[in-house]
Amino acid sequence: MVTTEMSAQTYDIGSVEQIPPGEGRRISVGHIPVAVFRTRSGEVYATQALCPHRAGPLADGIIGGGELHCPLHTYKFDLETGSPIGNECKALKTYAIEVSESGEMIITVEKRARAGGRN
Repeated sequence: MVTTEMSAQTYDIGSVEQIPPGEGRRISVGHIPVAVFRTRSGEVYATQALCPHRAGPLADGIIGGGELHCPLHTYKFDLETGSPIGNECKALKTYAIEVSESGEMIITVEKRARAGGRN
């Protein structure tokens, strides 16, 4: 029998200063591609890197008012929850991210761990 368990792992992905206010950047966390956004008010969010609609590069999207607009077809998503806004697209995977006192971005991702055995 093979079981899959989820475990959370945190990563320091660098200074928040590497992302200008109002923009996003694509980064790799382990082998997971992630889009990280810094709002003009200084909040930081992280989502999956590609839009579920047509694989648009979300880090190149426009952010504002708590929303992310995909650069390919302007589909909108809530930055905090990943929920689609005004479209039937699948919700985005979001990741917990915070900025440390020293200005480093700390992201938490869930990893699947496989445990095997035979019954």
